[in-house]
Amino acid sequence: MTSRQTLFKVFYRLGFVPWDGHPLAKSLRDLVEGDGAMAPGTALDLGCGTGDSSIYLAKHGWQVTGVDFVAKAVSDFGLIVDSGCLHGMSDEDRDAYVREVTAVAAPGARLLLCEFIQGGSFGVPGIDPAEVERRFATDWTLLSSRSEPAMDNNGKDPARYYLFARAS
Repeated sequence: MTSRQTLFKVFYRLGFVPWDGHPLAKSLRDLVEGDGAMAPGTALDLGCGTGDSSIYLAKHGWQVTGVDFVAKAVSDFGLIVDSGCLHGMSDEDRDAYVREVTAVAAPGARLLLCEFIQGGSFGVPGIDPAEVERRFATDWTLLSSRSEPAMDNNGKDPARYYLFARAS
């Protein structure tokens, strides 16, 4: 078990889970309920915590698998949601993350990332938007990326969402 896994395990035992209970990302709600919404299918919720996004997706007809610290999933997913997992990883873990996410994504799948930018939230390393785009450029097409208003609870615009499509 890594030190980061141990840290999160302790946080859960203490009931200190500031990453849970936040409003659902507007970008996720738009993708599921907005104009041009995706038809329900299979979804993988990475770093799901207590499952806020997973529950929301399931209520909207999705077959959802929620995971935390998983080595490899076994199915092809049409929608993969990360509400704050990638931004806390080391460079080495980010390399593995991109490989594994790409490996479990069905052709044409959508990947929705909601990540804090560097300096966006105390105690979170964050990730530069250019790094997100660079890491996924080979096998994914960036469809949209903007500020994520649901995560702006301090008026500092600390987070962005990225919607990618997997190459067919």
